[in-house]
Amino acid sequence: MSSLWVHWLQLALCAALILVAGTRLSRYGDVIARHTGLGGGWIGLVLMASVTSLPELVTGIASVTVADVPDIAVGNVLGACVLNLAMMVVLDALHRHASIYQVASQGHTLGAAFGIVMLGVVAFGMLAAPALDLRVGHVGLVTPALLALYLVAIRTIYQYERGAAALAAAAATAVEPAPEMTLRQAAVRYAVAAAVVVGAALWLPFVAGDLAAAMGWTDSFVGTLLVAVTTTLPELTVTIASVRIGALDMAIGNLVGSNLFNLAILGVDDLVYLDGPLLAAAAPAHALSAVSAAVMSGALIVALVARPQARLLNFVGWTSVALALIYFANAWMHFRQPI
Repeated sequence: MSSLWVHWLQLALCAALILVAGTRLSRYGDVIARHTGLGGGWIGLVLMASVTSLPELVTGIASVTVADVPDIAVGNVLGACVLNLAMMVVLDALHRHASIYQVASQGHTLGAAFGIVMLGVVAFGMLAAPALDLRVGHVGLVTPALLALYLVAIRTIYQYERGAAALAAAAATAVEPAPEMTLRQAAVRYAVAAAVVVGAALWLPFVAGDLAAAMGWTDSFVGTLLVAVTTTLPELTVTIASVRIGALDMAIGNLVGSNLFNLAILGVDDLVYLDGPLLAAAAPAHALSAVSAAVMSGALIVALVARPQARLLNFVGWTSVALALIYFANAWMHFRQPI
């Protein structure tokens, strides 16, 4: 029992470090966005998403090399994608002035749309694996497609954000106050906060694994739910902190960008998995998470375009209710039918 408490205390320590450093990360990221003029959406999509998604990268590589458990790697990435989209519910609840789908930038639809395409490629790769041996050496053909799509997505969204920023600057009439620190100061402090987040987040999967073993939980449940939840804690912390400082677009960009980065991670995992295409080795049932994330991304796009105002009990929008239901349905099916 004492050993079990040690595992829980380690988990709490990881969470505390990520909470403190993640809050700082959001603040300095907002200053960098204001100095560079790139916008909070772009900073969240690329700069913050790449930092908060590093745990998924390290966990995936360790799972397919040292541990040789490809299901953990695939389940972790796809489970994190579903959880990132479910975090929109938290954002909607915290944003009390209006539904986030009503006020957020419509530019996020680009990232969500690219996410649907990449999720479709992953689902196709898993479901087609038994019939089609699509590979070059030990690497599946899905891998170059995922990596190329990620690069195209980042470039396309960058061009969109630059154009939108130029139009906003031309239309602005009020002078925005200068940031309270220089770009150099913000960049240095951002790097320090990022190092703390990454360090704690890299320790997190090992703590979660030890805790899962102590609790007697199965690998499939751990991969799709527990490890996905723990490695997604940086995204949750940074996202909530971004909303609290008024950087809603940076928060949403972080979640959408993390999904794009996570799907690219599958390609990296496949490169280092020497026993054959990673998606062919993973159970086809993982496609359930890919489809769930794609449906949730589609719902997000519809909400960002339609701008619904109605909220359930003046708490969250109906889109958030749908996202929550899909998340819990996906989790329940994985728990009932372990992979």
